[in-house]
Amino acid sequence: GQSRWLTSPVRNYKKKHFRTMASLLRSSPFRRSSLHVGRLLSSQVGTPRTTYGGVHTITLIPGDGIGPELTGAVKDVFKHLCVPVHFDERAVSGMDTSYEAARTSLRRHGVGLKGTISTSASLAQPRSLNVQLRKDLDLFANLVHCKNMPGVPSRHEDVDMIIIRENTEGEYSGLEHESVPGVVESLKVITEAGARRIAKFAFETASRMGRRKVTVVHKANIMKLADGFFLECCRQVSKDYPLIEFQDMIVDNCCMQLASRPQQFDVLVMGNLYGNIISNLGAGVVGGAGIVPGENVGHDVVLYEVGARHRGQEMAGKDVANPSAMLLTSALMLRHLNLELFAERIENAVHSALRSSNTHTVDLGGSCSTSAFMDNVKQHL
Repeated sequence: GQSRWLTSPVRNYKKKHFRTMASLLRSSPFRRSSLHVGRLLSSQVGTPRTTYGGVHTITLIPGDGIGPELTGAVKDVFKHLCVPVHFDERAVSGMDTSYEAARTSLRRHGVGLKGTISTSASLAQPRSLNVQLRKDLDLFANLVHCKNMPGVPSRHEDVDMIIIRENTEGEYSGLEHESVPGVVESLKVITEAGARRIAKFAFETASRMGRRKVTVVHKANIMKLADGFFLECCRQVSKDYPLIEFQDMIVDNCCMQLASRPQQFDVLVMGNLYGNIISNLGAGVVGGAGIVPGENVGHDVVLYEVGARHRGQEMAGKDVANPSAMLLTSALMLRHLNLELFAERIENAVHSALRSSNTHTVDLGGSCSTSAFMDNVKQHL
């Protein structure tokens, strides 16, 4: 497909662009040992639908806060490498036609890249658009890979864990009401279909990636019906994977174990709220929200966004945000699109930039600006 794209008349690229593509095609094949989850999921989700002349069209939702700066960094790198991807950009700011257009675009193209959309705690905004998008597109699994990176300071070494979160049920069901004045009820919904689906996804991911253990995180000692049911569904699914060790752990103990000895974990699977907390804690363990990629997986759509979802409003427009997580997330997306050579170039460039403390942004304890970091990444490309 990449070879055909070189001679495609769809776009009139300059000669230097063709030379860049040719050098990529001549470069050594990507290492199987560095295969990421995005590439592994392609067989489960299917081939992206919108491809013309070898150029993939994906939906881009910049989001709020630092989202436009981070997605802008991705566009800059893609342009620099001549990646055969066209962005169908959709700005989502509220439950109006912009949201509907973005949702339609994602359904059409099957692949998207997204920044975090702002959600207010006020009752004037009754539902989070981030949650609404996951439910409307049935993006049932959120996957975050927390792993130490060379050059990035952290309290623990040799951490390499995959956190899988059920994305559509649980405490995020959005079923709340005031039964009588002064009494508010919020429903936590667990279904057998949803619990078994996320459990199967976790064990399939562990099997495909050569992982040896899956840990189910729960609070079944207190919520015996809801979390007890989730735990039992996971236990039943585990019987289909006898080569993978099954473990369960209460969520508060899991948080303590993550802070003290995170190396013991391999693949973790949990409900919605626990997943939100554990994935942010896992990101903090390996260096922070600025370096951890993530993705949301459904049967028909894959939506890529950073592993720790923060809009970073206080950093917006100050040229201090760390674009590493979004760049690594875009590399996961490229692997899903079978553009492995481009993905490897981007990953290697980001890792090379992070190895030097001179290019560490504020969140990593440095003083490098976003633009200076991007200049360094492009030099390594």
